[in-house]
Formats: sequence, structure tokens, C-alpha cells
Amino acid sequence: MRNPVIAGVLSFLVPGVGQLYNGQIFWGLLWLLLFGVSWIGTAGFLGWIVHIISAWSAYSYAKDHPVRL
Repeated sequence: MRNPVIAGVLSFLVPGVGQLYNGQIFWGLLWLLLFGVSWIGTAGFLGWIVHIISAWSAYSYAKDHPVRL
């Protein structure tokens, strides 16, 4: 079973880790790449936005798909 709260918190701490927890390997790696670019490229301005969107995405996926296949 996927826990939406764990997925959201993991992805808020490090964007992409919540997606990896959910089994979404491609999206997890994409978020990790976007996380690095957003913090370095914009001096942190877009970094917080990426954190929030990534956490919401991981949370909502785990909530909609609670059972691992």
C-alpha cells in the first residue's frame, strides 16, 4: 500500500523522491533533474514552486493509486 502522506513529505523534502516511492521512476528522475535546475538556474526562486508541485503530485498519485501492482 502506498501512503499519500509519506509520498508527499518525501517529495517535498527532495522533489522526485516521492514519485520514486510511488514507483514512478521516469517522473521521479524528471523531478530530480528539474529540482536541480530550478534551484541553481533561478537562485532558489522557482525551487519552492517545484517542491510544492512535486509534493502535491506524489500525494495525489498515491491517493488515487493506493495499491502497488
